[in-house]
Amino acid sequence: MTETETKLPSSAAYVVVGAGIHGLSSAWHLAMELKAKGKGSGADVIVLDKTGIGAGASGIACGCVRNMYMTGPIHSILRHSVDVWTYDPVAFGFQQVGYISAGEANQAADYEKIHSSQNSVGYHSDLYQGKDAKNFLKKIWPDFKTANIDVVLHEKISGYAGTRQAVAGLAQKCRDHGVRIFSGVEVTGYQTASSGGHVAKVMTNKGAVACEMVVLGLGTWTPKHWAMLGRGDTVEAKYPDGATVKKDMWTYWRLLEGEVYIDRPYRTAADMDPPVLHVELMNTPVVDQRTGKELQDHLYVYWKNGAERMDRPGVQGGTIPIKIGPKAVTDPYGHANDEYQAEPGFADYLTSAMGQLMGRFETCRKDFRERRNGGIGAFTPDNVPIFDFVAPNVYMIADSNHGFKMTGAGKLVAKLLTGDNRVPELVPFRLSRFQEGKTFGASNSHCPWV
Repeated sequence: MTETETKLPSSAAYVVVGAGIHGLSSAWHLAMELKAKGKGSGADVIVLDKTGIGAGASGIACGCVRNMYMTGPIHSILRHSVDVWTYDPVAFGFQQVGYISAGEANQAADYEKIHSSQNSVGYHSDLYQGKDAKNFLKKIWPDFKTANIDVVLHEKISGYAGTRQAVAGLAQKCRDHGVRIFSGVEVTGYQTASSGGHVAKVMTNKGAVACEMVVLGLGTWTPKHWAMLGRGDTVEAKYPDGATVKKDMWTYWRLLEGEVYIDRPYRTAADMDPPVLHVELMNTPVVDQRTGKELQDHLYVYWKNGAERMDRPGVQGGTIPIKIGPKAVTDPYGHANDEYQAEPGFADYLTSAMGQLMGRFETCRKDFRERRNGGIGAFTPDNVPIFDFVAPNVYMIADSNHGFKMTGAGKLVAKLLTGDNRVPELVPFRLSRFQEGKTFGASNSHCPWV
């Protein structure tokens, strides 16, 4: 019997809404924590998704697993994430090839700070500057054009995973521990108790489910459920410098990722699967491979070996998302949504940037895989995840599209919800940061994720 054929129960101790990376990881870890603490089992946990596992961004992401963030508290979360990825790398399709980020001299201080922070939490990385940075890249990719590279960070325990395999693996872990997953069940509202905002029932298109605790792992659909719970559209965000800015609570961004075919295997000089590569050159324009026209005044690109959706050998990569605003059409999602498909200029930019960085990609525009490339995400007011209660018994994981790599968030949330009164790694990401003057600030990058 499949989950779509199972009758929805009238009650469950834990109702997890959303069957992406966050929802599945939370449900699996809840099952393990409940059993370990003698408080129950996976039979007490259900997962609801209006479409199915990995139907949102989790299922179409590029699949990078990295820790290259200028927001220091994120490093601890992602250290736990690697522990989850390596728990069963075969089931999750995790390729621990490493992650390399390269930049210009103006980012050297940022890289030094990131390097120090990562290593302080056990996320080992190496830092190279000047000639050492150039030589390091050349040793891996002899055709790397290093003229504008001044600093390199090498995360040794990072890598990438197949997105569909990852969500399928997480779903199987849930089932192995007794968690029930219900597809085609759409949450339509939350019935609250008479006082205090405590959610008594989760209302769905298949009936009501009485509950003790709700976990929201909704990705792009977070704003919709935020509104269902009666929360506002804006927030007064206070910063450490004393400034206060009124911001939209949620901002949608259009994601830009795609694939490029290759005629010969994409390998290192040592004939190995290369690390994921990320390059931001803030002062280096991207010039069109074919016309010589400047496409953008800065370069930001990432790529890795292709997986799953490639119908023949190639690489998958992307660039900075494009801001939409506080309103967006969420359904249909992804490649099925005509409004948010990548324009031809994305292919020009991606392939030209790749050609500027490596000789093997100098004429790769013709090899761009022409297909629908669409997806959107809902970002928080400071583009940094929110992990917190939004009602007395409703916990929200709002990842600001950091999600795929953040499998460890579910592990930490499960600890919190099963009795650990304080999980230090989650504290900086509470909603209260906006009122307490701890809003995260802008970073030295063109990209909102960093």
